[in-house]
Amino acid sequence: MALIGGGPGDPGLITVLGRRLLAEADVVVTDKLAPRSLLAELDPDVEVIDAGKRPHAHNLTQSEINELIVARALTGQRVVRLKGGDPFVFGRGGEEALACVRAGVPFSVVPGVTSATAVPAYAGIPVTHRGITQDFSVVSAHLDPSQPGATVDWEGLARSTGTLVLLMAVAHLDAVAAELIKRGRDATTPVAVICDGTMPDQRVLTSTLESVAAEAEAAGVRPPAVVVVGDVVRLRSVLAGHTDEELGATA
Repeated sequence: MALIGGGPGDPGLITVLGRRLLAEADVVVTDKLAPRSLLAELDPDVEVIDAGKRPHAHNLTQSEINELIVARALTGQRVVRLKGGDPFVFGRGGEEALACVRAGVPFSVVPGVTSATAVPAYAGIPVTHRGITQDFSVVSAHLDPSQPGATVDWEGLARSTGTLVLLMAVAHLDAVAAELIKRGRDATTPVAVICDGTMPDQRVLTSTLESVAAEAEAAGVRPPAVVVVGDVVRLRSVLAGHTDEELGATA
C-alpha cells in the first residue's frame, strides 16, 4: 500500500515517485482535494474509489477508509491512497498508516508538497523572509477558537511576530481574526486569502486582519483556501505574477 501526497492542486506538483506508484496501482482510494486530473491518466481497469470528505458530508468515514485500504491490500492488490497536499499534514495519513501497521500490511509513505507553503509561494508570498520573519506556524482552523475543543494556542500565535498560515479557515475566519486581535495581533496586520491555489483559476484577496472576514464574505470566498497572516503578505505586490485574479486589495 502506498500513501501518496498529491500536492496542493496543480497535478504537476506530485512527486516523480508518487506518479510512478499511482501508474502501477490496481486500486486508487482518492480524497476530495487530490488532483483529480491525475486519475484520468490511469489505465481503464484501475478501480478508483472516491473517499472524499467535506464538512458534514462523507463518502466514507475515516474508519471505513482504514478498513478499505487494509482489506484491499490483504487481497494482494496494489493500493494507492491518494491525498491532497502532504498525507501527514492535516491529512490523517498517520491514522491510515497505523491501521496498516496493526493489520500487518506493508506500506510506504510518499510525501507531498503541502499547500501551507506552496500556495502562498504561488501567490508571491514567501512564508519567511530575511528582515521580516524567521518563523511561521501552520494551523488547522476548522474549529471556532472560542468554542470548547479548540486546542490551538491562539494566545501564543497572536503574540508572535511570525507568519501564520491557516488551513480550513474559511468557515470561521471572522472568529479567528477576532481572536487574534483580542489576544494581541495588530488589527492592521496584512492578510491574504488564496483560493484554488496553484491552479489556473487561482484568486487572491489581500486585506487586513480587521477587515478580511467581511471582505472575504463579500467576495464569495469558498474553500479550498489558504489564509496567510503577517507582514510577508506585503511582498506579494512585488513578487506576484500576473496569472491570478485579484479579488480585492487593501494591503
